[in-house]
Amino acid sequence: MAKYVLSGNECLGIEFGSTRIKLVLVDENCGILESGGFTWENRLENGVWTYHTDEIWSGLQTAYSELNEKVKAETGEYIKELASIGFSAMMHGYLPFDKEDRLLVPFRTWRNTITGEAAAELTELFGFNIPQRWSIAHLYQAILNGEEHVKDVAFFTTLAGYVHFMLTGEKVLGIGDASGMFPIDSNINDYDAEMLEKFNALPKVKENGIDIKAILPRVLPAGANAGRLTEKGVSLLDKTNSLKAGIPLCPPEGDAGTGMTATNSVTVRTGNVSAGTSIFAMVVLENALKNVYEEIDMVTTPTGKPVAMVHCNNCCTDLDYWTKIFTEFAKLSGGELTKPQIYDLLYNAALDGDSDCGGVVNFNYFSGEPVSHTDDGRPMFLRTQGAKFSLANFFRAQIYSTMSTLKIGMKILEKENVKIDKLYGHGGLFKTPVVGQRLMAGAVNAPVSVMKTAGEGGAWGMAVLARYSLESGVSLEEYLENKVFASCESSTEYPDAKDVEGFEKYMKLYEKALAVEKAAYESI
Repeated sequence: MAKYVLSGNECLGIEFGSTRIKLVLVDENCGILESGGFTWENRLENGVWTYHTDEIWSGLQTAYSELNEKVKAETGEYIKELASIGFSAMMHGYLPFDKEDRLLVPFRTWRNTITGEAAAELTELFGFNIPQRWSIAHLYQAILNGEEHVKDVAFFTTLAGYVHFMLTGEKVLGIGDASGMFPIDSNINDYDAEMLEKFNALPKVKENGIDIKAILPRVLPAGANAGRLTEKGVSLLDKTNSLKAGIPLCPPEGDAGTGMTATNSVTVRTGNVSAGTSIFAMVVLENALKNVYEEIDMVTTPTGKPVAMVHCNNCCTDLDYWTKIFTEFAKLSGGELTKPQIYDLLYNAALDGDSDCGGVVNFNYFSGEPVSHTDDGRPMFLRTQGAKFSLANFFRAQIYSTMSTLKIGMKILEKENVKIDKLYGHGGLFKTPVVGQRLMAGAVNAPVSVMKTAGEGGAWGMAVLARYSLESGVSLEEYLENKVFASCESSTEYPDAKDVEGFEKYMKLYEKALAVEKAAYESI
């Protein structure tokens, strides 16, 4: 007997993460019915981090096919109708198109640190921090570089905006994702008008005949109708061609917005930490920050509330590579441990390490980190003379390295007296119970909770936003609190004084050793 019957009232959330494209199908109560996925990796080509366009579509089709086959196995039929669909993806980056909707240059992802000149100039011009990964920084850097394609740019967007456009024909973006392209005025829930005018008045912008207002995607808040699935969209998504055109889509969002949604962190004084390939913390503000900080992004919730965001390019990649080494050793030794078991063993071993890691320090930098003012990266493990070099300290340092750069940014929010009532964790760092939570609580000196739904991450958050687009007369905050999370299970780890003190001591060594990290990428 099938465990469920397709009704056509299901909603589909799709997220293009940095290492995985994931789909989640939910019922009317946002309960998960099925999921599908596709693993991919960014590539460094000609000095630029990118994903190939053909892999965007083959990956999407593969992931959807996996989900669709699971549905057929349970119900006897492929998906034909859906109540709503939503797309999400890594924020920022640069996808420019000409007036014929042809992509002008390969996708430049958030991971690139090649827009320093543009980011600095725009930050000064706007009196508002423009990080290097923001879309407007990529566009302006291309202008400053005199790149040939600039004169032909008729539209530019993010990855989520691109996929949504191809499936609907609508050049729109959810306000959270849009806030990583160009600054948002939360009073009007649209791009900041004064900053738009300042950008258009720049000499090199005028020389290229660019009107920034005309080439940015239209901004939509959560709950808005963002178009319908076209016949072309069906062909790009469903190889069986079973899905019917005409399904409504909600505004495409960024991974920050879906992370906030998936953790019920959209109200003031709430926050979340997303820890996967990259790591970022987001806190919904009750008051504006007093100063402009290049280490702090100002973005928004999916409904437009101002959010302080500390974003770091590197998180779990280096830890995963080290775990792979232990997995290879386990195989050579004739062991039969699974990969998840090895992760759990290493994570739990870290709890037995010294709270300051005993004089060892790790840098997980595969790319530059604007928060720590490093322009490039070289993964590097260091130990002091007389260090307590043990497996426990080694792996604790691996986990600490995932959150050390984040801590540099969080210190700024502490000085600004930003209050956090609750902080939710989600992403790969928190898959092993307790360990990631506890060490993160010590790092940020605040309680860290993980919800039962957090393992599904942004794809589930996007499915929730797709479901919310069918509601009327209720705010997103009320919908999440009273319906989606009303009976959600969660666990909380509170900061241990010894962990807090140990992490602070570790950070002193870490910040001193940044000079070594910089020397490494300058020399090797």
